[in-house]
Amino acid sequence: MHLYFSILNPLTAWVMMAQLQQGVPDEKEKTTALKDLLSRIDLDELMKKDEPPLEFPDTLEGFEYTFNEKGQLRHAKTGEPFVFNYREDLHRWNQKRYEALGEIITKHVYGLLEKECHLKKITLPVDATENEPKSFIFMSEDALTNPDKLLVLIHGNGVVRAGQWARRLIINEDLDSGTQIPYIKKAIEEGYGVIVLNPNENYIEVEKTKAQVQLSSDSSDEPAEKRERKDKIQKETKKRRDFYEKYRNPQKEKETIQMYIRDNGSPEEHAIYVWDHFISQSAAENVFFVAHSYGGLAFVELNCCNWVSSSEPLDTSVESMLPDCPRVSAGTERHELTSWKSFPSIFKFFSEAIEAKNSSVKTAPMRRSNRIKYEEL
Repeated sequence: MHLYFSILNPLTAWVMMAQLQQGVPDEKEKTTALKDLLSRIDLDELMKKDEPPLEFPDTLEGFEYTFNEKGQLRHAKTGEPFVFNYREDLHRWNQKRYEALGEIITKHVYGLLEKECHLKKITLPVDATENEPKSFIFMSEDALTNPDKLLVLIHGNGVVRAGQWARRLIINEDLDSGTQIPYIKKAIEEGYGVIVLNPNENYIEVEKTKAQVQLSSDSSDEPAEKRERKDKIQKETKKRRDFYEKYRNPQKEKETIQMYIRDNGSPEEHAIYVWDHFISQSAAENVFFVAHSYGGLAFVELNCCNWVSSSEPLDTSVESMLPDCPRVSAGTERHELTSWKSFPSIFKFFSEAIEAKNSSVKTAPMRRSNRIKYEEL
């Protein structure tokens, strides 16, 4: 509140003096006067109350959080659920804290896939060299050798990684609703092989060096005069942006470059790569996919059923204007909960599909993707 009045009062007095001397100024004059006033403000003085450093723990213990016996994230000392607004009026800092916790949870889920679900981590590309960027998927021991059933799990887009449906649910609800672990355990119990895709792991980020920054600015083939004029405009734009950025983002973050993973540089590429190198090579006669949100786009051509967010009871038929999979209600209006709420119905659908298939004439299963490579689109 003190900061608010320290800016407002001088401006009010200045405008009143201008009105007495010159009459009522027009909008252009007001804007010019405001810019002049802002240019005289000592930003360093105003920013004394900066946000705290963007430095956060790298373990759950460091955050003082743990998962209880119900799989709920709770504070280790108070037992309270996660609090987003840890510091009032510092939304950006709170968001960065939330993202840091999210990265820890991603690693925690990876650990659960290996320890609780007994899946093994497979590096991609399969012929990756030691120094190139890499991704990975998770597979059960019998994923490629199980002659009967294979379950393939694919999450949606965004920050989620292998083994997750929704980070928000993991943090605010529990591990069962937010991860693929219940699907994996039930599948293994019922004799399925399992493959867990990781379609959002498309690149690694490395810090930009000064040489890389300079190289990117000097690499243009434009004429020198045009480049100088462009550089001048960019400098002016940067100067104005930095002026206001100091309020919004007082801590300048490191510049990074993205190094894409070969043949896995997008969710679509990743799905095709895993299909060609793993799924199509499996011995399973029956292959089932559970794909959440964007993860389903790669497989809508196949015979399927789409559980969608709806106020209707679970499994109620839902009309669609699009000629894709038949749609039924997931029994929830929350999109992120659809995979969890429809969990029992999905395995029932799988069992019924096998029974229907066994009662009819068998046809040779498809083993290759006929989709176009991502870079050819």
